[in-house]
Amino acid sequence: MLYQVHELQRAVMEPWRWWAQASSDSLKSPYSLLSFAPNANKLGAGFDLMLRLTKRYGRPEFGITHVDVGGHQAEIHEEVLLDKPFCQLLHFRKSRAIKNEPKVLIFAPLSGHYATLLRDTVRTMLSHHDVTITDWKDARGVPFSEGAFHFDDYVAYVQEFVRFMQQQDGGNIHVISVCQPTVPVLAAISLMAAHGETLPKSMTMMGGPIDTQSNPTSVNDFATRRPLSWFEQHVIQRVPVKYPGAMRRVYPGFLQLTGFIAMNPERHLESHHDYYNHLVEGDGESAEAHRRFYDEYNAVMDLPAEYYLDTIVRVFQKQSLARGILDVAGERVTPAAIKKTALFHHRGRTGRHIRQRPDPGRAYVMHRSSGRAASTFHRAGRGSLWHFQRPQISRNYLSQGSRVHPQVQLTGASHVESTSRRAGLFRAIPVDVYAARHNTCGADVTRVADVRHA
Repeated sequence: MLYQVHELQRAVMEPWRWWAQASSDSLKSPYSLLSFAPNANKLGAGFDLMLRLTKRYGRPEFGITHVDVGGHQAEIHEEVLLDKPFCQLLHFRKSRAIKNEPKVLIFAPLSGHYATLLRDTVRTMLSHHDVTITDWKDARGVPFSEGAFHFDDYVAYVQEFVRFMQQQDGGNIHVISVCQPTVPVLAAISLMAAHGETLPKSMTMMGGPIDTQSNPTSVNDFATRRPLSWFEQHVIQRVPVKYPGAMRRVYPGFLQLTGFIAMNPERHLESHHDYYNHLVEGDGESAEAHRRFYDEYNAVMDLPAEYYLDTIVRVFQKQSLARGILDVAGERVTPAAIKKTALFHHRGRTGRHIRQRPDPGRAYVMHRSSGRAASTFHRAGRGSLWHFQRPQISRNYLSQGSRVHPQVQLTGASHVESTSRRAGLFRAIPVDVYAARHNTCGADVTRVADVRHA
């Protein structure tokens, strides 16, 4: 019933919003006599703020129309390569491109916000890469007849997308997963490796909750201290009948946004207070920056309930992948099967969910603080293995917010370019060299292994 109550509240507020919009326009227009009334700027700012607080934010646009390619401006056109019920593969086609540029498939998070949250990451990589991204759909727009969407379905989507891209590009793609999709993407690639399929040349993992017992965050604690029944009872709702996905069980976007804000309410309150002051003072640039951020931040989508609950259990409560007990469609996931794909991961100052140690035997082990090996992550000497850490970058900045940290973008781009050069050795390109080559900032990278490719 909570979803229906939320929709009723919005419907009741709609006439007020029309009145507030008309009042705001009248108080701001230089052709209106009301704009000359005492404190008109304060009244107009108040109406503007209330309109934004009660606005329904839909999916933003990527809005990438041009990028610099080799010193020339290239036009960007979005095209859907593959359309699935819950996701579409969105390709950014360039009017001009660099010869033999690496082809990158970015897996955006399915965790509330839209793929447009990675807009700056896409724009950065487009200058030297052919970029495709997973554009997840709002579950309330997916008809009930399409069935449920579980964790296993996510893994199947990943496998289908990778196979499709491999066919399109002759087995010459690189995969980047940003935070949340790291677990299902790693599971999908592991299963494909176990079946002897053609794998991506590299896999870059930006953060990701692989082992949530390692330096747990408040989100991890929240997920592990409550039984699954609590989440089903308090956050899972049915989509109202007015939407295409009527009666589908979802984790509503408005509840997710409430949770996001509740983690740091003082910051959001201060930000909106500053926005009001910017409007009163006529600081249009600062006010527009606020709008850009919250247009993205407030745009949230409903998540399929089955996938959300599966993630709570498998990733956070059981730590299935880290403990080596993750099964997908009845098959055990074994990351050790990945032998040729070059692996690279980022981690920030907090919430370091991926723990590792270099092994002279070329084994890459995810382990717990006790030191017990939970599962072999990468072994048997083919491909290159890298680890990157920026102590001053928190995990939230690493993979959330309005963009991925620029230095994280660079290390991912450097790794893709390194592994795209398959002549004898996977010679990794240091990020400072990559940065100098492409005229941008650098970051520290530690090479863990660099071995011969057969």
